[in-house]
Amino acid sequence: MLNADALSQLRQLKTDIKENKVVFAGTVKATNGRFGFVALDEGRDVFLPPEEMQKVLPGDRVNVTEQEVEKGKTQGVVDELLETRLNTFVGRYLVKGKGHFVVPETPGINRWIFIPPKERMNAQPDDYIYCQIHKHPIKDGKGQAKVLRVIGKTGTPGIERAFTLATFDLADTWPEAVQQQADGLTDGDIEAREAGREDRTDRPYVTIDSPGTQDMDDALLAEPNATGWTLSIAIADPTAVIATDSPAEQEAFNRATAIYFPGEPLPMLPDSLSTRLCSLMPEVKRLALVCDLQVNNDGSLGNYSFHQAVIRSKGKLSYELVSNLIEGREDDDIKALPETVSNSLDQLHQAATALRKWRSEHALLSGDRPEFRLRLDENKRIRLIEPSVQNEAHRLVEECMVAANRCAADFLSSQSAGLFIHHPGLRDDRADNIRALIESHAPHLAAVDAHQADGFRTLMKETETLEAEVPVKAILSRQLARAELSFRPAPHHGMGLEAYTTFTSPLRKFSDFYVHRLIRAALWDAPMKALTADQLEALQAAQIRARQAANSLEAWLKSDFARTLGEAPMAGIISRTVPAGFFVRLDANGLEGFVSCKELEGKYSFDPVTLRLIHNKNGRIFQLEQPVMVSFAGVDDERRQINFTLVEAASEPAGDSPANG
Repeated sequence: MLNADALSQLRQLKTDIKENKVVFAGTVKATNGRFGFVALDEGRDVFLPPEEMQKVLPGDRVNVTEQEVEKGKTQGVVDELLETRLNTFVGRYLVKGKGHFVVPETPGINRWIFIPPKERMNAQPDDYIYCQIHKHPIKDGKGQAKVLRVIGKTGTPGIERAFTLATFDLADTWPEAVQQQADGLTDGDIEAREAGREDRTDRPYVTIDSPGTQDMDDALLAEPNATGWTLSIAIADPTAVIATDSPAEQEAFNRATAIYFPGEPLPMLPDSLSTRLCSLMPEVKRLALVCDLQVNNDGSLGNYSFHQAVIRSKGKLSYELVSNLIEGREDDDIKALPETVSNSLDQLHQAATALRKWRSEHALLSGDRPEFRLRLDENKRIRLIEPSVQNEAHRLVEECMVAANRCAADFLSSQSAGLFIHHPGLRDDRADNIRALIESHAPHLAAVDAHQADGFRTLMKETETLEAEVPVKAILSRQLARAELSFRPAPHHGMGLEAYTTFTSPLRKFSDFYVHRLIRAALWDAPMKALTADQLEALQAAQIRARQAANSLEAWLKSDFARTLGEAPMAGIISRTVPAGFFVRLDANGLEGFVSCKELEGKYSFDPVTLRLIHNKNGRIFQLEQPVMVSFAGVDDERRQINFTLVEAASEPAGDSPANG
């Protein structure tokens, strides 16, 4: 037994060791394996072996010490949990012997987590469940979870959507205060706010949208004048009826955007507001924020002005009907249109054509990539995928919206407060590779500064029709940065504009709703509460989460639908390349699947400059936009990824590589 002096010395030794220990703070990063890393605040990563990774969860803030395990190699030891950020997650209920567990579906949690008897909520094996961390594993590596809600079983109609909502913590119901606020607003509130607004109820505004659309937030009309056209874009004005900082506005901020899930969207505002009181329905009075602007004969924009108005749409027109009218076809629906509406539609088409011509010459147009529409069956799974044709009516509406948004951006640029969409163009971390690409395959563009709006515009235009052995434009397009929200005006490289914002979808996007607040505050001293920098960051994060949720649900539904494809060869093009293989987008339905290099004969190397996969011996190449033939090879259920087998390349890319591997 140690005496008092020895015990005192031991305690002092422990204290000395603790005081001399070098501790690093960082954030836990998970991998697909059982190991992980801690991204240290000082900017480097420390390896976490499986036994240490067992003590932490993805996103945990921890203190770690570093120890040498082999010559020149170190690993981390978790010293202290500072903060855990993973609160809720989803998974599948599993019973193994006498143990009840959740198998997490959250990336990076590669373990079963025990669920104590009192926290099981009567969940049954194979149920999808929504859980909360009940006991953190930091002490002994044995965490516990509690079931908050049973989502449902595999195969239940709509389980994919319910699971996605839980995964991304998206609410499918309205807080009581929001519902009460929405239920308390009536047509009388619309009438009460008409005073002081311009009465434009006799003007031939019409909405142009899909037949099933109910949240109609824009109506259009155009009239000719001596130098072009007067274009008038009326946008639904929910800010007039939703009080500043009220529950409905707070919830709209939290949701950030409506999410157009296949079959059943998740709205940003309650239906009573977005599809009734604020929607620009035909033949009823509705409040609108109107942008009147001069479109010159050459498609350039002249003077513009904003107005608070009351409108009465003269019709809810479909894209198909307006396209038929533009193309000179006649049917009973077209003949039934009032002459004032027909005339306005004709002028709208002429103005939109001029606007598009100007943009094609002075800005950038997005390419018409094929779009597809998912048709669901009674079980809320994909029954059919069909092409979604973009016609002249779609382009007409697009040009009108872009023009109005350009005016809003110009107006806010002159104000002390604004909200803009900044697109920085090409990713900074790919600058060296992009420079090498241009020098090798478009040397006449090597002096172009793509960081400037003019330079980026020149680069994208010149590579559109460039003849080279690699698809330079497609390679550049795969390396674009993400657009960002900004309080200050900044170039939108992707559109080729010096400044851009959007205010034309206030029923569907909170950023547009907020721009309405800014315009109305600047022009009519309407009340508003300005966003803080932290709130702007949170809004952008919510927008990203919404996109991820929509993509996740679509990937699940599409991977299930892919099982019906059979074994017949299918034509497609290579849409993305990675070191492990390439993705193919099918021509017939837009489904994307992965072809692994492991399934190809020989070894391939990935060229980060041209984004090509090149056979190490015979030089065979796979590159972006290359036509190929593939067949269905199965689904990776964990990733919900469709896998293809290469049948044969439909044609080889330009170059001197052999045609066959």
